[in-house]
Amino acid sequence: MEGLCYLPDGSGTFPGVVLCHPHPLYGGSMDNNVTMAIASALLGRGIIAFMFNFRGVGRSQGSFGNGIGEQQDVEAALGWLSAHLQADPNKLGVMGYSFGAAVALPVACADERAKAMALVSLPAEMAQIDEIRQCRKPKLFVFGGRDSFIPQGRAEEMYEAAAEPKQFHLVPSADHFWWGFEEELAGKVAEFFSQTLND
Repeated sequence: MEGLCYLPDGSGTFPGVVLCHPHPLYGGSMDNNVTMAIASALLGRGIIAFMFNFRGVGRSQGSFGNGIGEQQDVEAALGWLSAHLQADPNKLGVMGYSFGAAVALPVACADERAKAMALVSLPAEMAQIDEIRQCRKPKLFVFGGRDSFIPQGRAEEMYEAAAEPKQFHLVPSADHFWWGFEEELAGKVAEFFSQTLND
């Protein structure tokens, strides 16, 4: 699995976040504008950012796993980060964007290593709603108000269905791809992880 790990300056251990990119079959990779912006914002808050390519993307081996194999990739990324000498294994989070959010959600809910999750433009499907109803880890939902794939009402419905603790942030003018709104999005995600992982 191909990945990039961004480490804050300084010695000792730091919180860390695994970043999951959008759909591989539609050009998604760890070089995506959203994952890159969030990695930079996390680093600015003293949090390790670990981006990786799902199987079959870039130099990661294998082929598209229909979202199931990719869950194994998220687990492997968490395992790698938790074993890193500068990562605090008790302060790890997972961020997913679009397809990456749908893949990250079940792993972050079930895996004890993940203490919090940020779900950006989470697809509005019944499987996701079932997961978030039962997941009692800190969750941040971020949506764009002009997302043509996830209507605002559907996004709010997903948030309402989710178990506490949870946060919701809507960027009214942003669409599903977040062009021009990366800084606001990344700042909100980094703030969330700074709060939840340093409690």
